Amino acid sequence: LIMNLIINEGVSVFMVLLVGVNVALFTVTFLYYSSQEAFSYTRVMLGSGLAFARASATCVNLNCMVILLPVSRNLVSLLRGSCTCRCRVLRKQLDKNITFHRVVGYLLVFHSVVHVIAHLSNIERYHESQSTEAGELLLKLSSLGDRLNESFLNPIRTYNTTPTKEVLVNVSGLSGLVITLVLALMVTSSTEFIRRSSYEVFWFTHHFFVVFLVGLVIHGIGGIVRGQTAESLLMHNVSYCREHLDEWGDVDQCPLPHFRGSDPSWKWIIAPSLLYICERILRFTRSLQPVAITKVVTHPSNVVELQMTKTGFRMEPGQYVYLQCPAIAPLEWHPFTLTSAPEEDHFSVHVRVAGDWTAALYATYTGHQGDSRIPQLRLAVDGPFGSASRDVFRYEVSVCIAAGIGVTPFASVLKSLQYKSSNPRKAMKLQKLYFFWICRDTTAFEWFRDLLLSLEGDTTGTGRLVSFHIYLTSWDDAQARHITLHRDSQRDVVTGFREKTFFGRPNWDQEFRSIADSHPGSNIGVFLCGPKAISKVIRKMCSTHSTSTLRGVHFHFNKERF
Repeated sequence: LIMNLIINEGVSVFMVLLVGVNVALFTVTFLYYSSQEAFSYTRVMLGSGLAFARASATCVNLNCMVILLPVSRNLVSLLRGSCTCRCRVLRKQLDKNITFHRVVGYLLVFHSVVHVIAHLSNIERYHESQSTEAGELLLKLSSLGDRLNESFLNPIRTYNTTPTKEVLVNVSGLSGLVITLVLALMVTSSTEFIRRSSYEVFWFTHHFFVVFLVGLVIHGIGGIVRGQTAESLLMHNVSYCREHLDEWGDVDQCPLPHFRGSDPSWKWIIAPSLLYICERILRFTRSLQPVAITKVVTHPSNVVELQMTKTGFRMEPGQYVYLQCPAIAPLEWHPFTLTSAPEEDHFSVHVRVAGDWTAALYATYTGHQGDSRIPQLRLAVDGPFGSASRDVFRYEVSVCIAAGIGVTPFASVLKSLQYKSSNPRKAMKLQKLYFFWICRDTTAFEWFRDLLLSLEGDTTGTGRLVSFHIYLTSWDDAQARHITLHRDSQRDVVTGFREKTFFGRPNWDQEFRSIADSHPGSNIGVFLCGPKAISKVIRKMCSTHSTSTLRGVHFHFNKERF
């Protein structure tokens, strides 16, 4: 029940675990550098800046190790469909991979800011330690490394310089400056405004992550923060020697201390980097496989349907693919849900004009309906990949809610349902599906109308399983008069269905209560493809109408994410 509450509130268990690991790792590392004897002299020079810098650096390494995993689409899809990941809860966590990626990014930015602030303080203290007013111990420590066979503690070798200059001439400082600027550029270009208005900017700047990771490795090699070696600690008694500076190097109890830098960062990121390289190789290999466009259908509301074939392509209902058209944009990949069923001899996507890329694709294929004169621009297809709506058939009762073009994931589901229900030899767990579609205008219904009519007309199969609820949220005076005039018609004047169209927005509280009353004691899957505003409402309804007892009705919220 606790796990179900976490899921319905939209919080991923992986996210909670990640934040907890970050807090624990930061705390343990901070305490380690605050008390470890090997860094006694370093703490004298840097104070608490040492612990803050090292604790945040460790968390930066951790998050860099994790951040590539959720965007490895093939890995996520493999885990989601593997035999070891049949648990509903685990599949839901994997559906939130992009959200998880963003959370990792926020943590990475937070720890990077802490790290930068700590090192700005450290550089200043390194510089002040070379001042004649610094004190005898600091001056003694800062002088180490001036002679042969000595290792330094203070990377700033003279007071006759500036901290800014030392940052620019030091490997760690210069690489740190570069990766900080790269991170700032990636973060600022990842806002929703930039992604929607100029996807190319987002795409290009996000791929600077390669520069960031390489710079991170170089940054760690510099070893600007150093601690005493284990061998030196055995011979050099810190408690005694720090009070007898004049005996350093002259007595056996106080040999000159030796220092070294921290372990390099590449150990953290080598495994996920290799995994991501394999991911990109697989994507590239897939993109080279030829795709044939067999049919183009132009629909109302600036929607074009592309029917395609590809050797070895296998799909499941509710999956999605990434499309690339080199003639339009050679580096851009865009996600589209598959609107065909696995039982068909082709796979298809419906593309609505929503930007420069989709507008160019629509303009290329508009007017080329049927099988003749289809422009044979090269299309690359990567996928298919799993999504939440794949699980519609895993419940006895499912609720599919679509807003506008968000109906596309359910086109594949409904088509597959029609094929499955017409084949009595195939056992199917799903016994009832409630389909809600909310649109602003009547033209949005037109391209999906033929499929829904065929489903409604199948009175022995799909028509018995599916309950349609279609809502129109906007209309003009002429439409209102026409609707009023034909209100007594047997078929709906807007859609042509037997089921009448509802006007306005659904009363979700009433709808969920009705479904709960009709299916007591059931686990009901709720699948949404729509904007954030309706997502919050549906998630709340799932939580409100789920009972607290194990044998009661439970609504399980699922949302399409790309």
